[in-house]
Amino acid sequence: MSLTITKLSPKLGVEIAGIDLSQPLGGNMVAEIRQAWLDANGIALFRGQSLTTAQHIDFSSHFGSLFGAPGEVPLQETVSRYIHPNHPEIYRVSNKVENGEPLGRERAGTYWHSDVSFRDCPAGASILHAREVPEIGGDTLFADLTQAYEALSETMKDTLAPLRAHHDWAVAAATQYSQNVVIADDLEGGNRTVHPVVRTHAETGRKGLFINPGFVSQLEGFEKAESDALLGYLYSHAIKPEFLYRHRWCQGDIVMWDNRTLMHYAIADYGATPRYMERTTVIGETPV
Repeated sequence: MSLTITKLSPKLGVEIAGIDLSQPLGGNMVAEIRQAWLDANGIALFRGQSLTTAQHIDFSSHFGSLFGAPGEVPLQETVSRYIHPNHPEIYRVSNKVENGEPLGRERAGTYWHSDVSFRDCPAGASILHAREVPEIGGDTLFADLTQAYEALSETMKDTLAPLRAHHDWAVAAATQYSQNVVIADDLEGGNRTVHPVVRTHAETGRKGLFINPGFVSQLEGFEKAESDALLGYLYSHAIKPEFLYRHRWCQGDIVMWDNRTLMHYAIADYGATPRYMERTTVIGETPV
């Protein structure tokens, strides 16, 4: 197979064509995909893919251990109802209902966030397979936190360098989940941690912001009002148009993104039009 790599935007994302991800991949091909993904600041799009759920898991496993895989940690208990019943590595995003029960988490991710940032070892790659999508609507926005960091003044970079932020799943739980869905065990420490505000990417060595309004509760050592003011500025800065890529989904798309350098927002503008997607999540390293 010979890959064709095309930019999705001037600085963020590539489309990788000329590959069938349902087929076994050799080490050289995986390395080429990984490098193209890293060079594109962490977004790779594969169009027209037709993978079984098992094949999706097999492809994802090339990039690290998966949340929910045998012997690995699961996602938090509250989302367990949205995990595929036969494949615990798969988190289902869907507004479809089967036998009176939701197939997946409806309107998932309708806030700026980086997946699983509230764990000591948060998500590395997330790999989302579009199995059924609306003709119009349901796009996903991605914000490049590396570019956002690099555009800051040197004085602001010096200010941020020693800072740490509290990441807590309870922040999202308070606004994104109904009270009868949230499980108390998920609010008692296992989904709460502290990470540096500026993170050095383990593979590229580039520095970027590692904060997101979906899960960050407060900057360590700051009064709440002080923390809110500084975080509010950084969030507004990070979602300037020049740091964004907006993906319009087509059936068969697979998008792999890097939570170590990106945050994302799913736009819930498609009403009751059927949408069904499956996501695997690679376990990343502890941020430094």
